[in-house]
Amino acid sequence: MADPIVIDLPHSLGAAEAKRRLQSRIGELKDHIPGGAAEVESHWTGDRMNLKVTALNQEVVANIDVLEKIVRLELVLPPMLGFFGKQIEALIRRKGPELLEDRSGGGSH
Repeated sequence: MADPIVIDLPHSLGAAEAKRRLQSRIGELKDHIPGGAAEVESHWTGDRMNLKVTALNQEVVANIDVLEKIVRLELVLPPMLGFFGKQIEALIRRKGPELLEDRSGGGSH
């Protein structure tokens, strides 16, 4: 099994608000996966989201820990996608913060 990719996304939202935003936006994940995702499954255990994404007949498993000042994503790529690890990590670092944006229309910024 390949080493996991670990990405810390800093934020200043506090854990509860970061979790709320992730919960409300996780359905959009399919829109960011090249080739489309056949399936996205997620469930929470405390402040950890367990995530499974099936795309291109490959399954990616990830854990997302919501902390007070960071969201830590740890994912394991199947061997067939391991070659794309650096590109996938770069994409998550670039697009991941979008899942923490407030799109409720009632933002205070």
